[in-house]
Amino acid sequence: MQSDFPGLQLLSRGKVRDIYDFGDRLLLVASDRLSAFDVVLPTPIPEKGRVLTQLSLFWFDLLADVVPNHLISARTEDFPAAAQPYAGALRGRSMLVRKLQMMPIECVVRGYLAGSGWKEYQRSQSVCGIQLPPGLRESDRLPTPLFTPSTKAQTGHDENISPTQAAQLVGAADAAELARLSLEIYRRAATHAEARGLILADTKFEFGRAAAGGPLILADEVLTPDSSRYWPRARYAPGHGQESFDKQYVRDYLETLSWNKQPPGPELPAKVVAATTAKYREAYEWVAGHPLS
Repeated sequence: MQSDFPGLQLLSRGKVRDIYDFGDRLLLVASDRLSAFDVVLPTPIPEKGRVLTQLSLFWFDLLADVVPNHLISARTEDFPAAAQPYAGALRGRSMLVRKLQMMPIECVVRGYLAGSGWKEYQRSQSVCGIQLPPGLRESDRLPTPLFTPSTKAQTGHDENISPTQAAQLVGAADAAELARLSLEIYRRAATHAEARGLILADTKFEFGRAAAGGPLILADEVLTPDSSRYWPRARYAPGHGQESFDKQYVRDYLETLSWNKQPPGPELPAKVVAATTAKYREAYEWVAGHPLS
């Protein structure tokens, strides 16, 4: 649920990851915490952190010819000496990465009409200010994948912004390159997912730079069930929400409660925990083509 490594400098503790500072390097540790409706729940999901880490490693490798990434090593033997006493706890759920100057937007790509995009379309026939054809249904495939960035909220929800607003935040040249990279990564990943029997409905990326003026580098997690919406292709039927491999199972359970979606979150029953762990493991197996070891 939470790492505790005396002698290591904890830089921050996010909703899922604990980040330790090693100067020009960071140690990212994926916990088994799960957040829903922006609240970290008190019940961990066993193996979730391992799934997120191993899927990110899979995609970093597959996308290496498309974009550089921040990974230095996921082998605990390569971690700094101060981290070696904790190798057992770190193995399989941590990555040593380059410290980057992060871009102030999240790069969202949507190939299908779902989530907040579907909600906006119902109101205005647009997604992040991009006008779309009339008559689209929930979960319909979009005419072309859309780059729909969002802000990075320190607390609460990220806010969708238009590509024009993104350019105002990062500059026109960087906004154009972020859009190009994001769409290229999405197309490559969606092609792989389709071959594995999955639809990659949407996803989000984060980028940074090692130095001012340097190339954009793919960072954080990538194409995991926490950052992406995967659907089984064989059961895809537009016109309503789809079965997915993300934490929607937990959200659906929470919607049956009288919880007001404010902290503290409710404990999850064992049945929901077990089913959610199975969903995460299944996502890895579908994408990677083999069971999580």
